[in-house]
Amino acid sequence: MTDLESALRAAVRGEVGFDVTSRALMTMDASNYRRVPLGVVAPLDADDVAAALEVCRERGVPVVPRGGGTSIAGQATGTGVVLDFTRHMNRLLSLDPGSRTAVVQPGLVLDRLQDAAAPHGLRFGPDPSTHSRCTLGGMIGNNSCGSHSVAWGTTADSVRELDVITARGRRLKLGQDWAGAPDGLRDLVSGDLARLRTGFPVLPRRISGYALDALLPENGADVARAFCGSEGTLGVLTQAVVRLVEAPRARALAVLGYVDEGAAAEAAAGLLPLHPLTVEGMAADLVPSVAALPRGGAWLFVETGGDTEAEARARAQTIVRAADVVDALVVTDPAGQRALWRIREDASGTATRMPGGTSQPPGAGGGSEAWPGWEDCAVPPPRLGAYLRDFRSLLTDHGLRGTPYGHFGDGCIHVRIDFDLLTDRGVAGFRRFSEELADLVVAYGGSLSGEHGDGQARAELLPRMYGAELVSLFERAKGIWDPDDLLNPGMLVRPAPLDANLRFSVLPREPVDVAFGYPGDGGDFSAAVRRCVGVAKCRTTSVAGSAVMCPSFRATGEEAHSTRGRARLLHEMLAGEVVTDGWRSEEVREALDLCLSCKGCRSDCPVEVDMATYKAEFLHHHYAGRRRPAAHYTMGRLPVWLRAVARTRTAWLANSLAAAGPLAWVAKRLGGIAPERRIPRLAGETFTRWWGRRARGRTAAGASAALWPVARGRTGTGPSAVLWPDTFTEHLSPQVGRAAVRVLEAAGVTLLLPPTLHPSPAFAPLTARRGRVCCGLTYVSTGQLDRARTVMRRTLDLMAPVLATDLPVVVLEPSCAAALRTDLPELLHDDPRAAVLSSRVLTFAEALERLAPGWTPPRLNRPTTGQTHCHQHAVLGDTADRRLREAAGLEGDLAGGCCGLAGNFGFEDGHFEVSRACAEDQLLPAVRDAPDGAVILADGYSCRTQLEQLAGVRGRHLAEVLAEGLAVHDL
Repeated sequence: MTDLESALRAAVRGEVGFDVTSRALMTMDASNYRRVPLGVVAPLDADDVAAALEVCRERGVPVVPRGGGTSIAGQATGTGVVLDFTRHMNRLLSLDPGSRTAVVQPGLVLDRLQDAAAPHGLRFGPDPSTHSRCTLGGMIGNNSCGSHSVAWGTTADSVRELDVITARGRRLKLGQDWAGAPDGLRDLVSGDLARLRTGFPVLPRRISGYALDALLPENGADVARAFCGSEGTLGVLTQAVVRLVEAPRARALAVLGYVDEGAAAEAAAGLLPLHPLTVEGMAADLVPSVAALPRGGAWLFVETGGDTEAEARARAQTIVRAADVVDALVVTDPAGQRALWRIREDASGTATRMPGGTSQPPGAGGGSEAWPGWEDCAVPPPRLGAYLRDFRSLLTDHGLRGTPYGHFGDGCIHVRIDFDLLTDRGVAGFRRFSEELADLVVAYGGSLSGEHGDGQARAELLPRMYGAELVSLFERAKGIWDPDDLLNPGMLVRPAPLDANLRFSVLPREPVDVAFGYPGDGGDFSAAVRRCVGVAKCRTTSVAGSAVMCPSFRATGEEAHSTRGRARLLHEMLAGEVVTDGWRSEEVREALDLCLSCKGCRSDCPVEVDMATYKAEFLHHHYAGRRRPAAHYTMGRLPVWLRAVARTRTAWLANSLAAAGPLAWVAKRLGGIAPERRIPRLAGETFTRWWGRRARGRTAAGASAALWPVARGRTGTGPSAVLWPDTFTEHLSPQVGRAAVRVLEAAGVTLLLPPTLHPSPAFAPLTARRGRVCCGLTYVSTGQLDRARTVMRRTLDLMAPVLATDLPVVVLEPSCAAALRTDLPELLHDDPRAAVLSSRVLTFAEALERLAPGWTPPRLNRPTTGQTHCHQHAVLGDTADRRLREAAGLEGDLAGGCCGLAGNFGFEDGHFEVSRACAEDQLLPAVRDAPDGAVILADGYSCRTQLEQLAGVRGRHLAEVLAEGLAVHDL
């Protein structure tokens, strides 16, 4: 233990982490930069902050305050001690509706403040797109803004008082009339009044540099306001009094369509006299689908408010009439507005991956990687259109691409640019472009930063904006607050070069040898890990709608258990500086251990980080040539054991032994199964045995002849499909398979089974191979990828007769369907048959919709609850399921999140508490709150098992519910 670490442990009551994981998690924020800290301190209170500062000051160690780590200019990273305020100093201390103020700690997430203020008709004005995970301390440090700044201004406009501890331990309460000003600050200002009055550009989004003009007498000598935007370089914030605003009772959203972004930008300033709440802009090249938007090549999102919906709509329609638009849409439905706003809020991540182009850096694979760095410069709003044209021209001159979007009403533009930050030549180009763009912004009277601060990305260029004399004044101000340069050195004044400390420089230059194909990343695992840009959508403490990501973070609240945290550890594993033992790293294994492989990040992360695949890849290498955990041999090879039971017809014996307490305890202990779990019962008759018994009866009645021409690829009498006998349906829930057969046949679909040990008559003449088809899911989830490939190749061999036809394959278990859709082609990327089988996979609802479009399901007219399977949400989609439920009169939305069992995860020893916490996040509350008589839907076997074991209720597959409805209808 170092002297610094031991001294901090003795002085601080909160956590002190100098271990590999703690340091690796804090090397990066959401910027292009990386710095390795010495250690991390999570203070309990202001006394802990003061104690940590004293220890670090005595040893000359820098200190960096950090909130949610969503800063995009590098200011939340550092080489000394990082103060993490999100763990403990994250409370709302009080809220006074009368004075419209709240007292907050720096680690409080903005959405938690909004949740508390909403019942009083209040809200905090600024709302960055990261509102679900950014903290008030970070917002104050960066002077954040958000989409409503045209109405409610920046964070500085919402700050009343700040409690701050300086690097030398002084506790100050900052406010107006020089309240809390450190010695010498007033003299600094009074000695240079003329420069402070004339040296700052006048525009609504001037965030760059120190706000020393807030200290002018005519501005109220507001020390708290001047502190905003100082990026942790002047003092450490421990508490803030913030102002709240009255939230409109009703809102309307006018989406205005324009020919292009230039036309939208030129129109934005003209809408401001109508007092909108937002004037946000984005172009078509940032929107994956424009189906929900009015006609046009670019759009303004203009929100209006009112006491009633009619009043808000009337104001929106006034704006539509005043705007010269191609097309327009006014939405008052809150759900519809949220859906549209999600398009805008996900832009910072979406813009990170663009369609492939000439400026693709090595390893970009399916598209250019685009990066921050010039994310938020701002110009006067009336000049935005002309600026954007010149900006686009500059991009073209440098052979770069970027997609501008952002706060058009404030003249603030966000953009991610496809810089090549992986080669020396590319980095040199990054510098040249940065210098030329800084000159362009200044020429338009703009600010290098209009929202997110300067950090390392732009501070070096501040003399171009302010001149050497005013920058020298910034340095003198820093010296008054922090004479020892202890706080976040290298930011704002005496900055590090903008092309130093780039986080990509430490990654391998050659692709890493891996098992999966990573088709979206050119087969490069490093490029896959680079996908995580740190916007931290995975760190949300609640999910909306059907969203899933990231259940383990919501269960533990630990950064290491977020998708971003795991990506950071993998990044450091590849870098080899902090995590030094590569694939054998225990730190990476421990972080991935609580990943449920829910695949939620594959869809919910704006850049589609796929941590389930990364986990499987890591486990494959980590245990190569080594003994694996017992659960990998039991649950990871579950198909083998279940087939053995089926062959020997000993399900009754296995069930009896599992029900015997002492024997079950021994089995769970040896098998790595959580002692809290009950071993599921096996079916007395497997699905395929039932199918065979049923087929023999039909053969006797002469019912099988029609299957032959279908199997040979010729047109039969009706639609046909192959029903996949997945492991769970086969051995554990055959009633689901039987119900699906009942419904699909009632819809006129002819069903076949794939060739197996007991082949269907339709395929018997076409294959001499024997075996059982299997998607390989359990092997993939436990990282047994060599075995998974063997199983998958055997399956493709068995399915050859099916692949020779155009028959679709209906898969009832969502996790198996997802494995066939994605894991199969990505793991067997060298086998073209994998892509063919993947393209044939249909879910139960998709099969009915595609194969029997004219069929009408039984009308059940019952409320529903339950959960959409996480793999279905992430990989398969549930649009067809929603339509089928609606047609059947099954009313109500299913919960999001993950059930927490997640295949083998919830059964593994040591995972039970996290598994239960995940279930309590969405699923179990939804079931408890369900109305009487509600149908509990859970298509996944894991979801049904979790419901049975934790809630004592029976969840059912949609096929079972419809089959019961058919039976009633037949009566």
